[in-house]
Amino acid sequence: MNGKVYFGQLGKLKPEMIEEYERLHAECWPYIRQLIQKCNMKNYSIFRHGEMVFTYFEYTGSDYNKDLRNMESDEINKKWLQVTDPCFETYAYHDSKFCVDMKHIFYNK
Repeated sequence: MNGKVYFGQLGKLKPEMIEEYERLHAECWPYIRQLIQKCNMKNYSIFRHGEMVFTYFEYTGSDYNKDLRNMESDEINKKWLQVTDPCFETYAYHDSKFCVDMKHIFYNK
């Protein structure tokens, strides 16, 4: 990948974990914020509507899979996921993930 690539993801929260998920992100660990930037993810945003969570970010690096592997193998990120992943239900469109990537179909600058 060269240049900016736009990502959207969908996930579904457990109803009883919505407040906890919002609290965790209101107090997001500074290291996680830095890691997102280090892995070339910019303008990272999370939106919620009911139980549905929509994540948006722009990838500005040249090797998304490498940056994703670096993020997934980071020990502090693993600890972050241990507290955030339990907030999610396995998403209906994918059996093994909490979020599913969406296809980007339109952008207006």
